[in-house]
Amino acid sequence: MSTSEQVPYKILFLCTGNSARSIMAEYLMKRLSKNKFEAYSAGSHPTGKVNPLAMKTLQEIYKIEVNDARSKSWDEFKDTKFDFVITVCDNARESCPVWPGQPIIAHWGSEDPAAVEGSDEQKQRAFFRISQEIYRRLDIFTNLPFHTFDKLKLAEITKAIAQEKASSPS
Repeated sequence: MSTSEQVPYKILFLCTGNSARSIMAEYLMKRLSKNKFEAYSAGSHPTGKVNPLAMKTLQEIYKIEVNDARSKSWDEFKDTKFDFVITVCDNARESCPVWPGQPIIAHWGSEDPAAVEGSDEQKQRAFFRISQEIYRRLDIFTNLPFHTFDKLKLAEITKAIAQEKASSPS
């Protein structure tokens, strides 16, 4: 990948089930990308359905239409050359396959909001909090001056974005 104005960049978000975090990352990236990225998501062991609270968060908080969202296997993309592959859960990070074209690979782990137990309100708050964390990282990432970095520096910065967390809602 040349860091000259090669757009759109292809980016893949990976998680185990491809039902919550990676779906939110894909759709938030589509919103933020300003046509600079083609965003996709997939899972190592897809659940086959998108978590309803992920869809609700994207629709109600971010006003993003998600009717076409679906949980899919990373096998669907095995021959696709991505510029960036971002894992958003530890399990996907550990089992991430080798991707063609030597993409920049980074891990932006977040808690699994689908694992939160409690009331519906507590579960929805967890989805909101994790979506804010993902949004903040993507906002930083999409505003980078890509054309000013070589691939090594861009990889370093992409990996460092994992340290960026959104502040918790009050």
